[in-house]
Amino acid sequence: MPHSTDPTQQSQIEQLLQFLSFPSISADRAYADHLIECAEWLLQKFDSLGLAATLHKTAGHPIIVARTPPRPDLRTVLIYGHYDVQPVDPLALWDSAPFDPHIVDEVVFARGATDNKGQILAHILGVEEALKKGPLPVNLIFLIEGEEEIGSPHLGAFLEENKAELATDVVAISDTGMIAPGVPTFTYGLRGVAALEIELTGPAVDLHSGIYGGTVANPATALARLLATLHQPDGTVAIEGFYDDVDPLQDWERTAWAALPLKPEDFVSLTGVTELFGEPGYTALERVWARPTAEVNGIGGGYQGEGSKTVIPSRAFAKLTFRLVPRQSPEKILALAQAHLEKNLPPGVTLAVHPGHSGSSYVVDPHSADGLAAQRALENTFGATVALVREGGSIPIVQNFKDILGADTLLLGLALPDCRAHSPNENFPLANFFAGIRLNQELLRQLAGTT
Repeated sequence: MPHSTDPTQQSQIEQLLQFLSFPSISADRAYADHLIECAEWLLQKFDSLGLAATLHKTAGHPIIVARTPPRPDLRTVLIYGHYDVQPVDPLALWDSAPFDPHIVDEVVFARGATDNKGQILAHILGVEEALKKGPLPVNLIFLIEGEEEIGSPHLGAFLEENKAELATDVVAISDTGMIAPGVPTFTYGLRGVAALEIELTGPAVDLHSGIYGGTVANPATALARLLATLHQPDGTVAIEGFYDDVDPLQDWERTAWAALPLKPEDFVSLTGVTELFGEPGYTALERVWARPTAEVNGIGGGYQGEGSKTVIPSRAFAKLTFRLVPRQSPEKILALAQAHLEKNLPPGVTLAVHPGHSGSSYVVDPHSADGLAAQRALENTFGATVALVREGGSIPIVQNFKDILGADTLLLGLALPDCRAHSPNENFPLANFFAGIRLNQELLRQLAGTT
């Protein structure tokens, strides 16, 4: 670990490494105790700052709420984040243990480094520094959950039950990215998501492929044929009605995005592909930020071990997600997808559809008073012109903040394009971590004066 000459920064790095060491994987119930330990670590941190902090149990993982004493003459800002992380598979592709955080060339590597522990801890430590100088210029609420990576299944109900206590003028989140190093980025839109799993069943048990091959339908083959019907050869989604509610991009967006430093060749370099592919008529940025997609996230069936086993599998499955844009309803898209799958089901197999988590897309006016305040905070922190972008990922709870609390959300990302969130060797530059600490203080100052 680098030895900072600043004892405050050294302490902040040590706290980041402690936070990252908790294997708080929300998708796997085997890690439930670790999520509780991580939540309790946050609770103790907030207690040390003098904030009124509470751990709220849910049917899943705990929610932490911490706040300053409310003053009626101040605006209220709610800062949201999550302490849960993605699974670490495939573990063999990590260069080091994902929950043994280490620093190489001023970059910290660990699961959760960017998504979202590094970013939310920067806000917490920004408040810690600000409180040393005196009272905050706003009423502040921290809301940190442990289920964002599984779709926040209990947070909506929690917001409804605690609507009065969580009333706020605006929400701030750092769980998005910067388009390039040193380029402050304000994200004013997120795609939504709708997930499902399908299972195809054929024979009652796996069959000998020599004795029965050519006599019964193979569920794995049928699944491949079915999945191939989701897209046209050019990458356009082939589900009837899929694009009915999609709004066209505005001219100012296309012009602004074309001027950004992130170019198609950067996508090729970042992803390691040989060439880009997707819906024609749109640039790579436009497809990622503002066009809907259908993706196969996982597929399986039959023998998976070493060598061969000549069977016709009795079942095969696939996991799908649809990334959605404004005005697309997750419920409608799932219904259209199921109808498409049923219509195109090959003969000889049966289909079961299991809907998963979903969340609406979100767009906020970047030219609103709070949007402009957030951009001033970013510009003052990084000393550069702010890029206005949408993002292809999803934060399902953002629309809930609007629907339940009536508050817009400001998305101020600190992750770089090569942070590898959700992938092996996830990382976060210390420079961005410290910038996030400064950003928090500047953001609260800017929002305090917004009316």
